Amino acid sequence: MSELEKSQVRSKSETLSVLLGAAFLMATSAIGPGFLTQTVSFTNELKAVFSFAILLSILIDIVVQLNIWRVLAVSGLRGQDVANKVLPGLGYFLAFAVALGGLAFNVGNVGGAALGFQVLFGTEQMVGAIISAGIAIAIFLWKDLGKAMDKFTQILGFLMLALVFYVVFVTKPPVMETVQEMVRPFGSMQLLKEYKWLVVLTLVGGTVGGYISFSGAHRIIDAGIVGKENIGQISKGSINGIAITGVMRYLLFLAFLGVVLTGTPIDMTNPVASAFQIGAGPLGFRIAGVVLWAAAITSVVGASYTSVSFLRTLFKFVDNYYRYWIIAFIIASTSILTTVGRPVALLIVAGSLNGLILPLSLGCVLLAAHNKNIVKDYMHPVWMTALGWVIVVFTAWMGFNSFAGIMKLFQ
Repeated sequence: MSELEKSQVRSKSETLSVLLGAAFLMATSAIGPGFLTQTVSFTNELKAVFSFAILLSILIDIVVQLNIWRVLAVSGLRGQDVANKVLPGLGYFLAFAVALGGLAFNVGNVGGAALGFQVLFGTEQMVGAIISAGIAIAIFLWKDLGKAMDKFTQILGFLMLALVFYVVFVTKPPVMETVQEMVRPFGSMQLLKEYKWLVVLTLVGGTVGGYISFSGAHRIIDAGIVGKENIGQISKGSINGIAITGVMRYLLFLAFLGVVLTGTPIDMTNPVASAFQIGAGPLGFRIAGVVLWAAAITSVVGASYTSVSFLRTLFKFVDNYYRYWIIAFIIASTSILTTVGRPVALLIVAGSLNGLILPLSLGCVLLAAHNKNIVKDYMHPVWMTALGWVIVVFTAWMGFNSFAGIMKLFQ
């Protein structure tokens, strides 16, 4: 049975379940240790004004995800295959760039899971890293891999939301002030100019950069939810993914803002645990451990699955044994962390390269959106294309500046 035939016989409830799972996979892939640390740092710097940066990044993220999910799902092609059809060979470059960036960030994800374990149980970080990697591997050994990923990310996603909401309730941040900053853009934009839009770009890169922007789209393609007839549900799924990420970012921001406004300094060596402990005492410290671990382990699952999915259609031997390649990817990430720590040069170069992946991949998608050989008779909305190209130019400019600056450090 073809993928299209599978999608036609799938029940409505199954389709909705897969789309929700894809949304949570995308959202929890974005909500990793770096996501948490960024939110603490920027809240500490910008305070209530940070709410405007969050809103702006969410609007940009929605445009990015709508373009990518719709074009990939209508064509039934993964990101690397779309890139190869736009320009032969480009898909290979995109696949290796995503895989390299995914590996580097997965080292950080495993490290975040180990840190969460340490906060919860006082274990050595190496022990926490190995146990966490074992749990992630178990997901990919499950018979129905898709359902296992969907349930795992949904359960931990809801758990994170509930725990952070509790911390918000305890810290009692000035919610109305943050809402006012969202609807008062001119003052907020003036302050953000001092940061040269780095805040917004960092948030966008952290939520739809690199492999993250393709995690949900590749999941629905694997499940066979493709074709123009599913476009409405696909669009809702992409927006749901960003909505989940945005709600989590805003709740985290409120929780951290309540702490920042007390004037108690946050220990930036472990900012999440420190902030939660200041805001909610010993229980807050334990909650931080759960949130850190849940954010990190779901990101390990998302990064590993999506990075390998970029290689599946390019190399038959990867497709034939893709579960074991995903497991090998997790083992490699854990081995790098436990044997040599976080290799600074690799992380820096891969991170800056990751900043170039979004404009490249989104640009390929936008070119494919109006290529009849790829999308057939599908008509992509002009406004999505126009806004998409604005984002391509903006992120490319910032990405090249960042990459050029990093390269100077190695000269």
